[in-house]
Amino acid sequence: MKIVVVGGTGLIGSQVIALLRESGHEAVPAAPSTGVDTLTGEGLAEVLKGADVVVDVSNSPSFDAGPALDFFTRSARNVIAAEKEAGVRHHVTLSIVGVDQVPDYGYYLAKAAQEQAVRDGGVPYSIVRATQFFEFIAPVMDMATEGSQVRLPSLPLRPMASADVAAAVAEAAQGEPSNGVRNVAGPEIHGLDRLGEITLAAKPDGRTVVTDESASLFAGMPDVLTGDDTVHVAATRYEDWLKH
Repeated sequence: MKIVVVGGTGLIGSQVIALLRESGHEAVPAAPSTGVDTLTGEGLAEVLKGADVVVDVSNSPSFDAGPALDFFTRSARNVIAAEKEAGVRHHVTLSIVGVDQVPDYGYYLAKAAQEQAVRDGGVPYSIVRATQFFEFIAPVMDMATEGSQVRLPSLPLRPMASADVAAAVAEAAQGEPSNGVRNVAGPEIHGLDRLGEITLAAKPDGRTVVTDESASLFAGMPDVLTGDDTVHVAATRYEDWLKH
């Protein structure tokens, strides 16, 4: 199959491309650096010629509510319109576990709106919702650092390796459209503060973790980011991932 990966040069997209090519598919990255701009529609018609499947793992350059909402909804509508013209038969979108249960966080509202645009778009689809990536923990810790303290709330997370996220997306792309949502998560639930402690135990740098429920990007977030008993559980443990 020809599978176009929107956001195919990023952390998840580049791994999805590699997995699809290993499986014998023609996997084509679509990103501004490859001449495709989903906000303007530039390059979409050309890259989607002959495509069977489109995978969208692109991300908004801004986490602020307004710009993120504009990015995700405008991109989704432009991509889906081009898919219809090209006869694409399956649209796969990467989203976030619990995204529709966080009404006070603009970025999540924007992702939920993207999902709705996909549902309403008229192209058969599959939505893969993943938990936070392991790769995200260290940057969150850096943003929450004051002097030698890393101030983090105890919000429970169930993070997973980006490689496992990419595998779930690639699997969806090679399957039939589900016209629904599949939730994927890591094997263990830890508080964000505990994830900070695990990180510093593996890679000590003189900082210590202080539990602070009012700190970090996740302050005040409801306890909905771990998924429920129906999540498909990936294999890689955070402590094992940190060793590599």
